[in-house]
Amino acid sequence: MDKVGALHHGLAAFRRNRINLTKIESRPSKRKAWEYFFFIDCDGHILDRRVAKAIEMLEKECSFVKVLGSYPNTE
Repeated sequence: MDKVGALHHGLAAFRRNRINLTKIESRPSKRKAWEYFFFIDCDGHILDRRVAKAIEMLEKECSFVKVLGSYPNTE
């Protein structure tokens, strides 16, 4: 959403669920001036309770959320 603090509010979902963000990138949407897509990598799997809750919270803050992949930790 285009409002002050939108990125902060979106990322707070991960902080509240104690999920480590390992990467964040932004790209212009090419649809509208000053509109961006953000890509993140985080520790955890989409089936993990905390990650699922963070995604649910993120969807309430953002107009578009898509999970591009989720891979189990093999260590």
